[in-house]
Amino acid sequence: MTSRLQERLLAIMDRKNHWAWTHLTGPGLTRDQLAVHFRHEYRVYVRDFPVLLARVLGQSPPAPVRSALAENLFEEQTGKLSLGASHPDLFLEMIDGLGIPRAAIEDESIPLEPEARAYRTLLDRVSAAPPWVVGAAVLTIFVEGSVHERAELEGRREVLPIEEALRAHPMVRHYGCPPEQMRLARAHRAVEGGHRRDAWEMVLGHLPDEGPTADAVASAVAAAHAAWVEYRDGVARAMGLRPG
Repeated sequence: MTSRLQERLLAIMDRKNHWAWTHLTGPGLTRDQLAVHFRHEYRVYVRDFPVLLARVLGQSPPAPVRSALAENLFEEQTGKLSLGASHPDLFLEMIDGLGIPRAAIEDESIPLEPEARAYRTLLDRVSAAPPWVVGAAVLTIFVEGSVHERAELEGRREVLPIEEALRAHPMVRHYGCPPEQMRLARAHRAVEGGHRRDAWEMVLGHLPDEGPTADAVASAVAAAHAAWVEYRDGVARAMGLRPG
């Protein structure tokens, strides 16, 4: 049985999907199109995710939440709970494996789409402003979570063994990234189960199920979802993709 707040948040996560995923998980994209996608992912949130988490941690949440956030931040920035490299560095390993120049991803002189800048502005705002639980919910439940959140929480999601999952990954299967340069997927598999549990526990365990703070959390996650959809629309436009 889910709590009222959890159900409100899961209803949002059920809609964390985008029409462009069918393009991104299939064949036919050019390296330039992939570079547009990964440039936005990297510069909007992958590169600076440890910083965003640190802002929430810096608001002095309760001790159990500090521990969970600190562990998540430590892994994101150092990778020392999994493969010994930061998640942003592992992301760039995948870029190398795809044969995309790192400059095409990291170069700050290449502009991001306006919707991407708006989404990042939202992440900056909620991570820095109290109450801490709003930023924690947006970052750890929404940003790190997926459309599969409900199935994962209910134990219904089936995943392939990691070696099979890597061989089936679109970047390996369709775009030739060597599996050994997909270590980010390995790191995620190693730690994400614990991070998903921590995300829900730190939010649901530290505020009433109803009331102004619960409403603020639900509203912030809904706003993040709306901004994310617009962000994905903007990136798809920049890639030259169309629905249908």
